[in-house]
Amino acid sequence: MHVIAKPALIEFWAKYPDAENPLQAWYRAMESEVFTDFNDLRATFASADYVDGLTVFNIGGNKYRLITAIHYNRHKIFIRAVLTHTEYTHGAWKRRK
Repeated sequence: MHVIAKPALIEFWAKYPDAENPLQAWYRAMESEVFTDFNDLRATFASADYVDGLTVFNIGGNKYRLITAIHYNRHKIFIRAVLTHTEYTHGAWKRRK
């Protein structure tokens, strides 16, 4: 899969340094796999959720949320937002779609 907008990850881990290792691990895993659909993705990322047309990943032991739009047919992953758990819970990201 091709992850688009890695700079968003870098910007986030610059602000939250403890997010760097788990975000880099997620990035490497996504770049090395090709997922055919959400169920296929869940075989690797069991905690991923499908919310309002977007795929949400728990990062760093549920401390952070990575919100993505995945186009399985084109093998592309667009990073929509990287948030703390608190920011995610407030739900403002849903209004930015």
